[in-house]
Amino acid sequence: MKDVYLFSGFLGSGKTTLLKTMISQMKDKGLKPAVFMNELGKMNMDSDSVEDGVPLKEILDGCICCTGSEKSEAQIQTLLAEEDFDVLLIETTGAAHPVEALDAIFSPLFAEKLNFKGIVTVADSKRWMDRNSLSPQIRSLFLEQIRHADLILANKMDLLTDSEQGTVVYEIQSLNSSAQIIQTVHAKVPFSALDKITASTAKDVVKAPVSKLNLNAKVLQFDAPVQREKFEEWLRTLPDSVYRIKGYVPLEGDKYPHAFQFAYGMAQWLPEYMKMQNQIVVIGEGLEGVELP
Repeated sequence: MKDVYLFSGFLGSGKTTLLKTMISQMKDKGLKPAVFMNELGKMNMDSDSVEDGVPLKEILDGCICCTGSEKSEAQIQTLLAEEDFDVLLIETTGAAHPVEALDAIFSPLFAEKLNFKGIVTVADSKRWMDRNSLSPQIRSLFLEQIRHADLILANKMDLLTDSEQGTVVYEIQSLNSSAQIIQTVHAKVPFSALDKITASTAKDVVKAPVSKLNLNAKVLQFDAPVQREKFEEWLRTLPDSVYRIKGYVPLEGDKYPHAFQFAYGMAQWLPEYMKMQNQIVVIGEGLEGVELP
């Protein structure tokens, strides 16, 4: 199992600086990091900041999230097959919603090889103070990136007064009471702070109050083919806290399983023409009671 961290945060918040810091610290500890970066443009200037010798894959001019997750899955699959590494660091574009960016990590092709540790959001403290000047859509994304974090770096604290620093931490903690907040300058934080994150452990989800956005993934395996109608009936009984399902479902009467996707209450079936592992990955919160019909 390889640990995976997802770095989220708005454009210019300091994610790439954090990435460079973590690569250096991990190497000092004898760990081998690999990096997967996402940029909306056709060029990724940030990739130049990744040291030589560190395995790197990129998605350019597209999104790591739902719409581009197939490309992302292929890149991660290649990393797993061809590279020797201990920890995967994923840096998303500043325009990505962290929940959707998780889509590629929880691919049924390799979900059991990756241990998702959590979302680290770098929050630009100066931008937080000025957030009401942002457009409603941008402000919403900015808040979502903080709301879904397991660890928040309140960055650029050196640009604020002592009073402003206190206000920022209090307000961010009010938005996400479950995440630890660390005040940083230049996103400097010890790797041990990331290593303590346990977003993917079931016990944390069980303990979590309803308000805690603690994303988890659950792999469900099929022992036998199912009836499509019965399976879709089961989908309708799932709680709203199930955000995403994908994988391969064996249907009665079909030789090969169907590729299956589910998001926002909508299901998509695609026929497969080869033998695939009969399992689905469920992504959401509070998944303890979610079992196949």
